[in-house]
Amino acid sequence: MNNYEGQFPLWLAPVQFKLLPIAAPHVEYAYKVKHELESQGYRVEVDDRIEKIGLKIREAEMLKVPYMAVIGDREVENESLAMRKHGKENIGTVSVKEAAVYLNKEMNSNRVD
Repeated sequence: MNNYEGQFPLWLAPVQFKLLPIAAPHVEYAYKVKHELESQGYRVEVDDRIEKIGLKIREAEMLKVPYMAVIGDREVENESLAMRKHGKENIGTVSVKEAAVYLNKEMNSNRVD
């Protein structure tokens, strides 16, 4: 584990995906997404605290969570996710199905970026 310096590959990370709702109205959708991804075998958490989104993103980055998604009005309305990867730029807006495909590809590659 020391080889990874706290940044585990996706398959080994205790939390693989963190959902970051911007405000209280977005929390219900975040939990819906959480259950959908967990049903596919992923380890997912929702940060449902009432905090600024910048703080939630910084904390997820500090914890080295491999993937995170910001959920706001647009994402709820379109049933999508604003996905980002730890230490990298935004991936962009994707459907929950596309997010699962993205995670599955990385899980199957067994590599550290």
